[in-house]
Amino acid sequence: MDSLAPMINGFGVVLEPTNLLYCLIGVVIGMLVGVLPGLGPAATIAILLPLTFGIEPVTAIIMLAGIFYGAQYGGTITSVLLRLPGEASSVVTVFDGHVMARQGRAGTALGIAAIGSFVGGTVSIVALSVVAPLVAGFALSFGPPEYTVLALLGILLVATVGNGGRVKALVAAGLGLLLATVGRDTFTGAERFTFDSLALADGLDFVPIAMGLFGIGEILHNLEQRHRAVSGAVKVTNTWPSRSDLRQSSGAIARGSVLGFVLGILPGGGATLASMASYALEKRRSRTPERFGRGAVEGVAAPETANNAAATSSFIPLLTLGIPANATMAVIFGALLIQGVPPGPQLVSQEPELFWGVINSMYIGNILLLIMSIPLVGLFVRILRIRPAILAPITVLITLVGVYTVRNSVFDIVLVVVFGALGYLMKKFGFEPGPLVLAFVLGSLLESSLRRSLLLFDGDALGFATRPISGTLLLLLLVVVLLPVARMLWSRRTAPADREKTRTGA
Repeated sequence: MDSLAPMINGFGVVLEPTNLLYCLIGVVIGMLVGVLPGLGPAATIAILLPLTFGIEPVTAIIMLAGIFYGAQYGGTITSVLLRLPGEASSVVTVFDGHVMARQGRAGTALGIAAIGSFVGGTVSIVALSVVAPLVAGFALSFGPPEYTVLALLGILLVATVGNGGRVKALVAAGLGLLLATVGRDTFTGAERFTFDSLALADGLDFVPIAMGLFGIGEILHNLEQRHRAVSGAVKVTNTWPSRSDLRQSSGAIARGSVLGFVLGILPGGGATLASMASYALEKRRSRTPERFGRGAVEGVAAPETANNAAATSSFIPLLTLGIPANATMAVIFGALLIQGVPPGPQLVSQEPELFWGVINSMYIGNILLLIMSIPLVGLFVRILRIRPAILAPITVLITLVGVYTVRNSVFDIVLVVVFGALGYLMKKFGFEPGPLVLAFVLGSLLESSLRRSLLLFDGDALGFATRPISGTLLLLLLVVVLLPVARMLWSRRTAPADREKTRTGA
């Protein structure tokens, strides 16, 4: 019973009026972010970071978490009604969701998506409540060698499993690690890459980097893309799915919940990969795969369930190991550090109110999203009609004012503009900013753990392989590095044989 006391107290934290209000604010903003194409939860959370300084840590993280999983709901609405995915994880929903809308089944598509999202999120929260404390207890035995390999593994997994080209992702991660070294060396006190600037002596601050790359960078890129005009939305009627639809999609919802939970834990996984993998799984195991893309209800239920399950489970490595699983988690990691709460194995025991308050707030947030997802459809469609040329300057102004209020520093405004330009160029040339931010966040942990480990091993790098946990993680790291190389060599080996078969058959 004593072990359940912190979890029960967590509900008391969530049910405080202030925390309930911020949970509601977070999920509403998240739905709005999901509707608006291009902005994304990482950019929104980065822009709102300055607002978290004046509120309690648990309240701030409850709101930011609500933005993240709320965005998964919002992206569904425009994917189904307008064939315009507001969030990357909702791209797959377009395939069958919009077809269902054209067939007069828009309400059914939105209803099954809301139910699947609620079930997937709730299942993932329950599993999170069970798994997270176990992982945290296990991670208490981690030392500098384990954290060194774990940080490196997290960066490489994001670079090799995430969206975009592997080489470009590794380059971005390398730049992030380089930026993490700016400032005084914590071991020797020597200045590195400061160019005799006092402003750089203490290193680069996370807030202007995140707000520049995700905020201004995304806005500039979206303005250049000039999203196509929104056509009239399909009318929504009969939002509750029939018994046949529920029966047909129940298996997809169950499998999507499990698959999404597992993929959300993995660094580089997250909601987008989970939604795509879940859709592919349902299409492959279906006896009538030709239905997919033509209005199959499972094609909506599976990805929508999986992306919400993954959004929730991605909090496990962040809260228990201090390792962000994706770009949005990296920004929330930064928010925790700003609040003076270092995430990691000690969080469960030292900050139980925050840990269980954030987890239990997801139950409330999912219920709020289920209640609001259909009634707010008309409002969100109207918001889409606001031109980006009007929204963009307002957002940039809020970003610049926000970053100045953090430390009253003009230099931070300069940094935001510089990293905003860098973020725009990265997006323009196909570089994702996520690996850069993740590597920057983990850079200090990686460097300090590596140097402490080498001191522990008297400079012998083979010491990493002699410890059970770090040795196992090192083996997994080698698999991550060598697997893409093996695939490339295999494809080169089989390509001539395939061409010969084609030529002979011709």
